[in-house]
Amino acid sequence: MPSTGISDGRTPLAWQVGIVGYGEVGRILAEDLRAQGVAVSAHDLKLADAATRGPLVAHAQAHGVSLSDSHTALAAGADLILSAVTASQAVPVAKACVPGVRDGSFFLDFNSASPGAKQRAAALIDAAGGRYVEGAVMTSIPPYRIRVPLLLGGGSAEALQPVLAALGFAPKVSSPVLGVASATKMCRSVMIKGLEAMVIESFTAARFHGVEDAVIASLQETFPGIDWEKQASYFFQRVIEHGRRRSEEVREVAETVREAGLTPWSASGTAERQAWVADLADNGLFGHKGTPAFARSADWRTEADRILAFVQPHKE
Repeated sequence: MPSTGISDGRTPLAWQVGIVGYGEVGRILAEDLRAQGVAVSAHDLKLADAATRGPLVAHAQAHGVSLSDSHTALAAGADLILSAVTASQAVPVAKACVPGVRDGSFFLDFNSASPGAKQRAAALIDAAGGRYVEGAVMTSIPPYRIRVPLLLGGGSAEALQPVLAALGFAPKVSSPVLGVASATKMCRSVMIKGLEAMVIESFTAARFHGVEDAVIASLQETFPGIDWEKQASYFFQRVIEHGRRRSEEVREVAETVREAGLTPWSASGTAERQAWVADLADNGLFGHKGTPAFARSADWRTEADRILAFVQPHKE
């Protein structure tokens, strides 16, 4: 195994892993690491709010995860820090962890941020003696959990890859050049997140005009490998549940496009549509968040009808 920078001879399963961001992704990773006996600590800004603290504490207690009161405290005890927050917080989280970062410890940035943002975060961590590695998650995490396809990038990626593999991840080194892995994910997201927004817009409009069956039949003929009924329901669900985070991610996608010298017309529109759906979800249009029934209708038509009932007396 390449040198990890941890000099006491412990195997990765004996490392202390710190997770910044205890949302859906952070909790999944914590569960899978704890299932292998790995010591896990976590920090999330929601721990400071009495209204949002309870579920996080309950989850941590159920899975044996210790909770840290600050980024600094979490970093000070971690051999490996996993940053899994919203895209806009990638650089601020790296900065917040700097005072506690230990020499030789790894900082794996899971966030869907632009190559430029990853480079700024790396400069902070590396200057503090840590070893920054960008991580580009190449598909939705829940179906794969810790085994989600993961591209690594940066000068320390080669050293971290076998460590992550030992912890149960499915990592692949993309490039020692920082930003390549993130650029791969961001450019892919122009398509994937854009397709989500286009399906919501297209199918909802088709529902209004009474042509949804004809539209789906045409798509099925053109792209026979996709079950458009099933895919549409999945896209509606994911955006309704996670539109806020996804809109932030797509704004980073737009920044990636700008870094190439292009105007991100498509990515910017996608971010607006995702954020618009997130606003509707926050206002309860799709049900009460946190309940099992939230955003889990049998098919996309139910959600499209809710949107149409809202927009008809309130034109966009």
